[in-house]
Amino acid sequence: MSGRSEDGAMATIDAACRELKLPTVRSEASTIADGALRAGLTHRAYLADVLAAEVDDRRERRRQRRVADAKFPRIKRLAEFDCSRSPVNEATLAALAAGSFIEHGDPIVLLGDSGTGKSHLLIGTGMAAAEAGARVRYTTAAALVNELVEAADDRTLSRVIARYGRIDLLCLDELGYLSLDTRGAELLFQVLTEREEQRSVAVASNAPFSEWGRTFTDARLAGAVVDRLTFRSLIIETGSDSYRLHTSTAAGKRNAGRKSDGVS
Repeated sequence: MSGRSEDGAMATIDAACRELKLPTVRSEASTIADGALRAGLTHRAYLADVLAAEVDDRRERRRQRRVADAKFPRIKRLAEFDCSRSPVNEATLAALAAGSFIEHGDPIVLLGDSGTGKSHLLIGTGMAAAEAGARVRYTTAAALVNELVEAADDRTLSRVIARYGRIDLLCLDELGYLSLDTRGAELLFQVLTEREEQRSVAVASNAPFSEWGRTFTDARLAGAVVDRLTFRSLIIETGSDSYRLHTSTAAGKRNAGRKSDGVS
């Protein structure tokens, strides 16, 4: 047993935590020790508490880092999705939140008109996966194609495709909003092929599969993309009733009602 004073003990803890990279133990050891003393905890119980604090803090930092790395354009959660105005039900939301499709490398395809919640579901699914510890990346189809074209021009394409191949869940939004030229479509196809049956892809599109030929221009390429994204996939149709339009219309009626009642 050492004969360290309290100040000496804290100095040793501080130095050791810096070297061992235990920031939470370093910042919370004294507070937890005071609480353990008041509660009459054993040395083992105190050690368990201080290590648990470090583990919890690391898990939270890792969760935040995964979400930041995913590059979501905004925060959307599955729990906030309004099923009352959508053909998507609670069971589907639960399946997306559970993320078992990621373990099997299965695709998710979200199909529906603009404003029906596809991006909400896509981002919410990615958020749930990232917070569970998965490596997730969100991008639009156009942004990904631009990145791939630049990588090809810079002769770094293989490295970029390999990086996308290691992501646990690729969230690809707005597929079908813009037509892709032959080169861009072929590069996107390479990413999908790299991930086929190994890593999950979640895609949101406003176009039914029958119209994907307009996006990929080449009918055979469009067919190959559909084939890869529909094999073992969960296909979710979000319908045609625009939630955004309904919300805006309802808000306009409320405002009109206030004005008619003399409320500004």
